[in-house]
Amino acid sequence: MGVVDMTNPPTKDFFASPALSLSLAGIFRDAGATAAAPTASASMEVEEGDEGSGGGGGSGSKKDDTVEISSENSGPARSRSEDDLLDHDDDEDDADKSKKKKRKKYHRHTADQIREMEALFKESPHPDEKQRQQLSKQLGLAPRQVKFWFQNRRTQIKAIQERHENSLLKQELDKLRDENKAMRETINKACCLNCGMATTAKDGSITAEEQQLRIENAKLKAEVEKLRTVIGKYPPGASTTGSCSSGNDQENRSSLDFYTGIFGLEKSRIMEIVNQAMEELQKMATAGEPLWVRSVETGREILNYDEYVKEFFVESSSNGRPKRSIEASRETGVVFLDLPRLVQSFMDANQWKEMFPCIISKAATVDVICHGEAPNKNGAVQLMFAELQMLTPLVPTREVYFVRYCKQLSAEQWAIVDVSIDKVEENIDASLVKCRKRPSGCIIQDKTNGHCKVIWVEHLECQKNTVHTLFRTIVRSGLAFGARHWMATLQHQCERLVFFMATNVPTKDSTGVATLAGRKSILKLAQRMTWSFCHSIGASSYHTWNKVSTKTGEDIRVSSRKNLNDPGEPHGVIVCAVSSVWLPVSPTLLFDFLRDESRRSEWDIMSNGGPVQSIANLAKGKDRGNAVTIQAMKSKENSMWVLQDSCTNAFESMVVFAHVDVTGIQSVITGCDSSNMAILPSGFSILPDGLESRPLVISSRHEKSNDTEGGSLLTVAFQILTNSSPTAKLTMESLESVNTIVSCTLRNIKTSLQCEDG
Repeated sequence: MGVVDMTNPPTKDFFASPALSLSLAGIFRDAGATAAAPTASASMEVEEGDEGSGGGGGSGSKKDDTVEISSENSGPARSRSEDDLLDHDDDEDDADKSKKKKRKKYHRHTADQIREMEALFKESPHPDEKQRQQLSKQLGLAPRQVKFWFQNRRTQIKAIQERHENSLLKQELDKLRDENKAMRETINKACCLNCGMATTAKDGSITAEEQQLRIENAKLKAEVEKLRTVIGKYPPGASTTGSCSSGNDQENRSSLDFYTGIFGLEKSRIMEIVNQAMEELQKMATAGEPLWVRSVETGREILNYDEYVKEFFVESSSNGRPKRSIEASRETGVVFLDLPRLVQSFMDANQWKEMFPCIISKAATVDVICHGEAPNKNGAVQLMFAELQMLTPLVPTREVYFVRYCKQLSAEQWAIVDVSIDKVEENIDASLVKCRKRPSGCIIQDKTNGHCKVIWVEHLECQKNTVHTLFRTIVRSGLAFGARHWMATLQHQCERLVFFMATNVPTKDSTGVATLAGRKSILKLAQRMTWSFCHSIGASSYHTWNKVSTKTGEDIRVSSRKNLNDPGEPHGVIVCAVSSVWLPVSPTLLFDFLRDESRRSEWDIMSNGGPVQSIANLAKGKDRGNAVTIQAMKSKENSMWVLQDSCTNAFESMVVFAHVDVTGIQSVITGCDSSNMAILPSGFSILPDGLESRPLVISSRHEKSNDTEGGSLLTVAFQILTNSSPTAKLTMESLESVNTIVSCTLRNIKTSLQCEDG
C-alpha cells in the first residue's frame, strides 16, 4: 500500500476509545432478542413430569432450565400480577398409564404465600436447599414449587432490568444520531474564514477544494481586471504579460518599463527606493551599538528603535493605517554553499520557496523590473509575493508584496535587499496586505572552499492580529519570522545539499544502503516527504481548517483534500489532523525522544508495542539528529516499513515519517527513481516556546519583559487516506479515526516524558 489506509485500519489498541469501541448495532441486536421473548400478564412456574424426568429440574443430572416469561405489566409494582402467579405440577399416573400424555396441575399462590416468598427474595434471591425446605413447610408448598417461584422471579427481575438498559441505550443512540446529523449539517454549511462563502456546495456535487479554487480564481480575476483598468492601456481580455527584457522593443519590455502608473511610480523612482533600501541594509548589517544592543541573557541582538528613527529619519507609520508592530532582528552565520548558487536561489521564486519550506508556503515573481546583468543577476529588480507560515494552523499566515534587488558590492560580496512599496499596497486587495518589509535581506561574503558568510537582517512592520495563546509569545517577540529562523533554516538546507552531493561519505554515515545512487534516491524521497509535510499543516489558504473538540480536551484542527492525479501521494480522500500543545521539556530532549527508534513503540500506536528494527541510516548533516532512517516495525500479522526524516537546527526541529511499501522502498534503495512513489507523511514540529526571550525591539515607549524559563511547542500532525476513491465523501468515522490517532499519540508522549499535567 505504501500509506496508512484507514479503509483497513488496525484492530489492536488502535480504536481503544469509547467512541470507537461502542457497537450500537450489536447492542440492539441483543436487545431485540430480549424484547422478542414471550410475554404474559403474570409470572408463573411451569413443570412437566416429575423431578426425575429431566423436565423442570429437581434431582436430575442436567442443570435447571429456566423459562423466562416477562411483560411490561409484571413486576413488584402490580399486586395483581403477584396474585396471579401460577404453579402447575405433574401428577404421575400408574404404570399402565405412563405412555399417555401427562396432565398438568396448576396451583395459584395465595397472597400470604407470595408475600412471604417476596420477603425472602429481597434478602436472598438464591435460597439454599435448607431455606427452601423451611419455607415450603411454613407455606404448605412443595419444595420444587418454591424453587420454581424463585427461578421465575429472578427471570422476571432480569427482564425488567434488560428492558431498562435497552431504553437507556436507545436514548443514547438517538442522542448520537442527533449529534451526527448536527455535525453533518455544520460541515455542509461551513464557511471560509477568509471570504465568508460556503466551502461545500449544498447539492454536494462540488467539493470543498473545488469551491476554494473557484473563490481564489474569482479573486485573481477581479484583481487582474482592476489592474488593467488602472493601466488604461490594455482592453479587457488582453494579455498583460511582458517578457521584461532590457531591449528597446516595446513588446519585449516589462509593464513597469513603459507606464507611469500601475503603482503610481516610474521605474526611476523604484530604482531610487531600492538603492536607498540597499544603503540602509548595509548600515543595519554592519552597525554596532547603539543601533544594535546584544542581550546578555539570550545572546541575540536587539534593535534600539529610538536610534533607528534618528539614523534613518523614519516617518511615523500612524498615517491612517491600522496599528502595526515592529519586528527587527539580525543574525550572522556561515553556510556551506558557493556564492553564485546561493544568489540564484534567492532570485528564483521556486528555488527560494524550496530553500525555506517550513517558512514559505507560497512564493511568486509578480513582475520583473530589471533583469540585471547575465548570468549572475547583478542589478536585477523584481516585484515578488510571499506567504509566510508557521508549521501549525493556529498562527495566521503573513502575506507580503515587496521589491527584491540583487547587487554586487565587491568582487567577494553581494547584497540582496527586500523592501515593500506603499503604492503597490494601495492597488492590491487590502485584506491581503498584513505585513510590510522595511529594508531587509542579507549581505553575502564569499569565503574559501565553497563557504559563505551571511549577515541576515529581518525588519518587518506587521498589522496586529489575534494569535493563539500557545504561540503568542514566540510570534510577538519576533522569533517566529525573525532572522534567526531564516538563518538556521538556510544553514540546514545548504548542509543537506552538501551531504546529498557528496561522493566520499563515510561508511558510518551511510549504513544499509550499498550504492551512492541508492543513497541519493533515499535522500531525495525523504526531502520530498518533508516538503509535503510542511505544505500540509500550515495555515495557508490552500487549506480550510475546522476545529474539532475531543472528549479528552485536545484542540484538534482538521482539513481534507482530494488527490486526483498527483503520483507523489495516494489517490483518494486524504484527511489531515493537527494539534499543538505546550510541554515542559526542552526542545532538544523532545526531539531526541521522538526520533529514537528504540523508543518509538512508546508513542506510535501503529507499532502495537512491537520492536522496531533499523534497516538503513543515512546522515545528512553534521548533527547526528539530521538523518534519514528506514525502520521496520514487526508484529504478529505483518511487518511495516517506515521512512523517517529527522531535522534539527538552531531554531526548530522536525521528525517526519511515512509508512512505505516494502517492495517500493527496496527498489529505491537500489537507486531507482522515487518520484512516482506515493507517500503520505505525518510527523512532529518542535519549537521553543519563546518564554526565555526578550522583545526584539527596545524603545523608550516599551517596557522590557522579564526572562522566564520555557519549554517546547509541539505540533502533532497525522494524515490518513480515508478512501481510495477521489469521488467518495468524507465520513464522520474517518474524522473520529484520525482524531483518535492524534489524541492517543499526545497522551503517550506526555506519559513517556512524565508531563501529563504539562
